[in-house]
Amino acid sequence: MTLNAEVNRARLMKFVSAAFYAFCSFFIIVVNKSILTEYKFPSFMFLGIGQMTATIIILYVAKMSKTIQFQDFDKSIPGKIFPLPLLYMGNHVTGLGGTKKLSLPMFTVLRKFTILLTMIMESRILRKSFARPLVCSVLAIVVGALVAASSDLSFNAEGYTFVLLNDVFTAASGVYTKKKLGMEGLGKYGVLFYNAFIIIIPTVLASAYTGDLQKALSFEGWMSVTFIFHFLLSCVMGFILMYSIILCSFYNTALTTTVVGAIKNVAVMYIGMFIGGDYIFSWTNFLGLNICISAALIYSYITFHSGSESNVKAAEDPPSVHVTESHLEEKT
Repeated sequence: MTLNAEVNRARLMKFVSAAFYAFCSFFIIVVNKSILTEYKFPSFMFLGIGQMTATIIILYVAKMSKTIQFQDFDKSIPGKIFPLPLLYMGNHVTGLGGTKKLSLPMFTVLRKFTILLTMIMESRILRKSFARPLVCSVLAIVVGALVAASSDLSFNAEGYTFVLLNDVFTAASGVYTKKKLGMEGLGKYGVLFYNAFIIIIPTVLASAYTGDLQKALSFEGWMSVTFIFHFLLSCVMGFILMYSIILCSFYNTALTTTVVGAIKNVAVMYIGMFIGGDYIFSWTNFLGLNICISAALIYSYITFHSGSESNVKAAEDPPSVHVTESHLEEKT
């Protein structure tokens, strides 16, 4: 294979994995929003348990049929996988909680802060550096999110708390997932399986202790075939979403995976104005959303237009930047 062919293939895999993740991320938000608001399902934690269960069953069956391979469980697994199970559990719970408490557009606006946190964590933990245009585009995304959130007339303190905590968990999960993918024996499927396998039992216990499990099991909607279809769809999509995140992180940086998640807001923004019934329009909010989207598209163009992300970072003009909190404060 020639050098140009290898570069083109690498660029294609970066783009395809990113597009696949963007689609899955958008689709599952719509499905979860429908379950938690339109059907009024009382337990976002139980929905997360369903998604973990689907992940375990699908990967176990695939491993038994020798469709995929990953390391069998032994005493080295917890050490290899830690702290991902804790981060994934926090990501699941706070993400679904935020989806239930906020309108779709405001949920996706506040999720933009994940990008800033991922850039800082990736710079500190993985020692990555970023070209100045990428840093500026990330800062523009955050500014747009601040503008949009400043006019939120449907402010919900609990919902904001859930989403901001979700930002922290998502950023840490993305960075540590990228780090763990290179560990011998785990691979993409091992990371997915053992995360779900380790965290499902404490999540079920927590759900039972809080009474959340009882509410879910006594939900009247279980008699509806339509609701069951949507619930099972969400469970399967939970697995597919996690796989798409792993795939995107494998071919791209953790930061790029996070930014790609923001691009889906082009559709979420407009659809959220018509479904859910909880979006309150204002021009300030609309302007902020479009600033976020424009900056995310600029980031994507810079990243995917180059042959590889290493080429972008190595470019002499503009120079790369090692991101720290103090640098970001200077820029803002």
